[in-house]
Amino acid sequence: MLLLIGAVIGVYCLARLNQNRHQNELLATGVKEREDEISRLHGEGEKVQQLLTPDQKNLLTAAHKLVANKQFGWSRLFADLEQVLPGSVSASKIRVENIYQDGDRLKADLELGVLARDYGSVMAMLQSMQNSGLFRAELRGQDLEKNDRGTYTEYTFRVIYTPTYGAATTTTGDVAQNGGAQ
Repeated sequence: MLLLIGAVIGVYCLARLNQNRHQNELLATGVKEREDEISRLHGEGEKVQQLLTPDQKNLLTAAHKLVANKQFGWSRLFADLEQVLPGSVSASKIRVENIYQDGDRLKADLELGVLARDYGSVMAMLQSMQNSGLFRAELRGQDLEKNDRGTYTEYTFRVIYTPTYGAATTTTGDVAQNGGAQ
């Protein structure tokens, strides 16, 4: 009796194994077909890129720039900056130099100007930015300013900002953006 039950279970297992093998072959064939289709479409895309005139290429770049601009969240940037700026440091200008996709992450290259009365506050801000994981900042310059409210220094930074949410859907690499908020 045990031999009969063992034989039935063995036949069932062999049938399932054969069914799984067949399903695996079908899936592998589907994957291969899709890879071939992706390769074919990529080749067609390259052909189309070569046929574009310089004006059409500029128009395409401008279209990608608009898409990247839509992906960039100004309010998120301001909220993230608010978290790293000490009370004694004020942002004086923010200019977006470039918005681009790095792998699956959207990034922005910024010029950031801040006003402060003491260097220690700026260094604390810089440390906070680096520790946040959102900003990679590099001091580019400083200018001593005097007005009727006192003496302060404007510090200029180059900042790479990487928001923690979503990524751009374009795959065109760098998308330049000139201008920004000041």
